[in-house]
This record gives sequence, C-alpha cells and structure tokens, in this order.
Amino acid sequence: MYKTAMLGCGGRARGHADAYRFVKRGKLAAICDMNEERLNTFGDDFSIPSRYTDLDEMLEKEKPDVLHIVTSPVIPSSEERLRYPLMKQVSDHGVPAAIVEKPVAIEGEDWKQIAGLAEETQTKFVVNTQLNFHPKNLALKRDVAEGRIGEIRFIDASARSRAAEQGGHVLQLVSSYIDDAHPVRVLGQIAGSEHLNSAGGHPGPTHTAGQVLYENGVHVSIAFGTEMAQMASDDPGIYGHKRVFVAGTKGFVHWRFSSWERSTLEGGYEGGPLNYGEEDAVAQANFTEAIFDWLEDENSVHPTHLKQSLVENNLILGMYHSGLTNEIIELPFEPPDGLMDTLREKL
Repeated sequence: MYKTAMLGCGGRARGHADAYRFVKRGKLAAICDMNEERLNTFGDDFSIPSRYTDLDEMLEKEKPDVLHIVTSPVIPSSEERLRYPLMKQVSDHGVPAAIVEKPVAIEGEDWKQIAGLAEETQTKFVVNTQLNFHPKNLALKRDVAEGRIGEIRFIDASARSRAAEQGGHVLQLVSSYIDDAHPVRVLGQIAGSEHLNSAGGHPGPTHTAGQVLYENGVHVSIAFGTEMAQMASDDPGIYGHKRVFVAGTKGFVHWRFSSWERSTLEGGYEGGPLNYGEEDAVAQANFTEAIFDWLEDENSVHPTHLKQSLVENNLILGMYHSGLTNEIIELPFEPPDGLMDTLREKL
C-alpha cells in the first residue's frame, strides 16, 4: 500500500481525493494547505487526520511515496510562478513520485526551468491530464491501436476554454492516439487579451488555434477558446467541451466530454452519451494506479511523464510565438523570455 499526500485543498483537490474510492494500492494519508479553515474542512470531509500548513514539515514527517501538487501555477495577486519552486522543493526532498496539475508551465522562463529539472531530478513527475484514462476513451484507443479505423490520417481536437487552462488535456489526448509522437512544426494564431493578467492563475490568450505536423506525418488541427471550439460540441459550458476526433482510412473515433462516436467498416456507426463525472473519478484512480506501476517497474513509464508533458506544453508556447511572429515554428523550440508581456503588448 503506497502512502500518498496532497498539497493544496481547493476544489480541484477534491477530485483527486474522491478518486481514492477506486484506488486499490494507495492511501491518502496527509494533506497540506496554508489556509487552515480550508485544510480542516477538507480533512474532515475525507477523514484525513494528518494535516499541515508547511510543506517541508509534511514531507519530512510523512515521507510520502506520491505527492499530489494541486495548486495554481500562478499566484493571481502577484503573478509569481509556483510550479518550478514547488517541484524543486519536492525533488530536493527525494519524494519518489509527484502529480502536478496542468499547465506544467505558463511561459518561456518557467518552461526552461522545469525542462532543466526534468534532466536532473530523481522524482517521477507526472502531469495530471487524466482524460486518456477515461474508460470509453481507453476503449476507443484500443479500436485505433487494433487497426479498426485503418491508418490515422487526421486529428481534430479542441476545448472551449483557453489553451492555458485545458490545452494540456487536449494535447495529451492527441498524443495518446499516436503513441506519443512529437510535433515537429506548427502554424499558430492567437486573439484576445482579456485573460492575459493572471485569469485565475492561468494567463494566456483567449483564443488559440494551430495547424500541427507530427513526426509520424499525422496532421492535427487544434482550437482553444469560446469562438474557436463551437463545432461538434455537445455541452454548452466552457469547461464541458473537450474533444478529440481521429480520422483513419477505414473510419473514425470521436471522444467528447459527454458523448462518443465510432464508425468502422465492420461495425458501422455507433455512439452514445457519457457521464463525465462517473468516468472521471475512475480515470483519476487509473491515473494514480499507473504511477504505482511506474514505481514498481521502470519500464512502465507513465504516459503523462514530465518530459512528454513538456513537449505538449512547448507546442502551446509555439502556437503563441507563431501567432506573434506570423511564422511557422519548428519544434521543439526554446521559448523566449517575457512571452506574456509580449502578448499583452501585441494583443
């Protein structure tokens, strides 16, 4: 039984904790939050007695096998970047594995810091993009892997919320269907400045779109933002629209927030509704169990491991940079410093 702990007791943390109903090899044993009222409410709701307001103290005393880092990437009041300092702190403590909320980085400076950490840390960092672990998505991925839609020719993926908020989810979904092939080139476009100042800790353009070529030759069309992701949506909410459509030579699969579709030569057209809440709790548990697999076997690398997630994050920054420069960006690229300042100036 693995011992786990959690940093941050806000709303998103509740999804992590609720998933332990389905986690078989781990127990959430300790929590940490600087807000004592939130800490104690969370601890009472999930029956967790070990509570801390200091991360160093919790890591020293509890020595968890896995730490959930469920915090904002930015302090909205100061725009201070939080991901790298916390990840470095966790790495220095020698925590075996840690789950980091998306996005892993906001702009060039923190992306380069975290990419450097990825080369030297012994901690198995994974980014919490759990959608590919949804049961129906796993079933659709099996269809693709078994050749039921033929060879992949094109992928269309979108989220109605911004790239800074949900881009990690969407791009990890794309990666999961093409065996984590890396993007090599992107032409991007951006619009909208109203969310560049913190935006609840996820600053970035309101709308982002990109045409991406991957190393395996697959072309991917990506769109983020309220005006860019209207088509094929079956949920009116901003956060209730995430989707990936995979077209092959013999059919297609289409996973959406609350429904799915599949068309194959042998099965014809099929589709139906999904209960996102029910599937997500199971997916979060499957995501956590996959970390235990990696701790037990170095060859069972988690699909959202830090280096892969940095590739997907680099693509988002590449779309921003392409939109600013009106150039096709070769990937991977080294994002420039001061990207958010430049976006504010141009947008």
